[in-house]
Amino acid sequence: MFYEQRMTVPDSPAELRVEYEDDLAAIVDDRGPAAVASETSLEAETLEALSAGDSPELTLEEAAEIQSLAEGTPDPETIVTMALEHLLLGMSTAVLDVDAVESHLEIELDAKEVHQKIEGRAPMSFDEFVHVQHVIVDSAP
Repeated sequence: MFYEQRMTVPDSPAELRVEYEDDLAAIVDDRGPAAVASETSLEAETLEALSAGDSPELTLEEAAEIQSLAEGTPDPETIVTMALEHLLLGMSTAVLDVDAVESHLEIELDAKEVHQKIEGRAPMSFDEFVHVQHVIVDSAP
């Protein structure tokens, strides 16, 4: 589950995203895209694409909506809060500041954007979350 504290990550952000998308797709497959669409703000087409193994554009909040449908999982707001808190904790553990995170990202985000997104003051795409998380966990001792 993407909102849990990670101690290791695969070799690339792409592999990490596939791991998380597989988890989300399993939830969609279990419940059905139409049912998940009725319980979330996502369109059935997006959920069908996820289920088919594609990588649709998702926000962190949308991924949390899907994840929250798994048994024993917190609500979407709590999932987002936990995910962002684990990024901050990981930065402390790895002794990284936002400039260091920015310098290792494979996507275009400046340090100010990284800071705002990690603090929840700016919207974060799921892809951005995965990239930031990968940099943080991969940099930890």
